[in-house]
Amino acid sequence: MISSYIQEIALLAVPVLFSITFHEVSHGYAAFRLGDPTARNAGRLTLNPISHIDPVGLLVLVVTRMIGWAKPVPVDPRYFKNPRQDMMWVSLAGPASNLLLAVVFAVISRVVPPIAPSSFLYPLAIMLQFMIVINVGLAVFNLIPIPPLDGSHILQGLLPYEMARSYSKIEPYGFIILLVLVFTRTVNVVIFPVIDFITGLLMRI
Repeated sequence: MISSYIQEIALLAVPVLFSITFHEVSHGYAAFRLGDPTARNAGRLTLNPISHIDPVGLLVLVVTRMIGWAKPVPVDPRYFKNPRQDMMWVSLAGPASNLLLAVVFAVISRVVPPIAPSSFLYPLAIMLQFMIVINVGLAVFNLIPIPPLDGSHILQGLLPYEMARSYSKIEPYGFIILLVLVFTRTVNVVIFPVIDFITGLLMRI
């Protein structure tokens, strides 16, 4: 039991680190393209996962094997021409990048010939499947409109100004709310069916 769990964590390591790193770099690159050099100046436009790991978010991802988060990329909206709208696009870049990766790896999984469980390459086939599930999970989870997740910034960009300002008042409590929802598995009831549905569609590409 323990050995199988350790084996699963080992197979998860590369997909997890690559996916959360790509997610955060996408945020930083989107901000850079919109005029904000903060992430670049902080050395966060790198695919080195050590620069992006958040211990709590990584722990949640290891426990749930689907959802989690990384250390947020620094963004300074003062550089943006339209701060609310541009912040929305920067926030959307992360989940969008994960969905793109999920599609890419789903296509690869259809192109690569089946690998027998007895083959020494079989762990690569498992990692490929993890790449799809983890990226869908990261995308869906991060779209939840609770601070500090991307969905909260996207929602603020869509709401009328006064409503967005009222909504932003939950930010100091967002992380606590999120942890409660995650560790009571309340969030699972909402997003796991969505993750399963999207993953199922991609597996049939």
